Amino acid sequence: MVEVDGKQVFSTLDELVDPAHTALVVVDMQRDFCSAGFSFAQQGIDISMYPPMVPRLVRLVDGARSAGIPVIYIMMTRLPDSKIESPAQLRFTMRLHFATRGPLKPLQYTMEGSEGQQIIPELSPKPGDVVVRKFRSSGFWGTNLDMLLRSNAIKSIVVTGVTTEGCVESTARDGLFNDYYVIVPEDCVASDDPAQHDASLLLMRHRFDVVPSEEILDRWAPAVTGPPGTADRSTASPAD
Repeated sequence: MVEVDGKQVFSTLDELVDPAHTALVVVDMQRDFCSAGFSFAQQGIDISMYPPMVPRLVRLVDGARSAGIPVIYIMMTRLPDSKIESPAQLRFTMRLHFATRGPLKPLQYTMEGSEGQQIIPELSPKPGDVVVRKFRSSGFWGTNLDMLLRSNAIKSIVVTGVTTEGCVESTARDGLFNDYYVIVPEDCVASDDPAQHDASLLLMRHRFDVVPSEEILDRWAPAVTGPPGTADRSTASPAD
């Protein structure tokens, strides 16, 4: 801890990821983005970076639950007939991966209620976890994520998931703008574009604490006092 203008500022990883004030945020680990046979893969987008990352994220999620750290899943959600998308937002989805998909057209994914919207089976939410639906890139924009975090006295968020340069970075930036400490486990984020993944991590290293997930787990291990979930502070329910 250091003092700046009379304010106490966390200065070590131990302080930043202390289970007493930390939440784990899992962004967009949904079938349409991450799984073979679903939307992105069907549209020719390279999802090869995702499978190797999943076991590391599973380990981090399990470690969080064991340490009593709230696990919050963020789910990208779209409604039929573009009911919640402006023309500008539609233009954004049209530009996503246009080089791979050919002429500009809206990219289809995570329609509400579809199988593709679901969290991948390896990371299925468990009792005590919370699910927050979002309709834009950031997990904070138009959601109750900030209220959820403040209601549980959270000061730090560990942001994971996909895509690194997209919804992960957007959520990380908004986390900082909402006055949370932001930690990004470099091996628990991934992208369908390796160059953009690397560029995003390079940028985020100048703004957030970007560290290997094992370093975070090492700090959480002393907090484990019983079976996974026994010290969980969150309430089991979706949050919209």
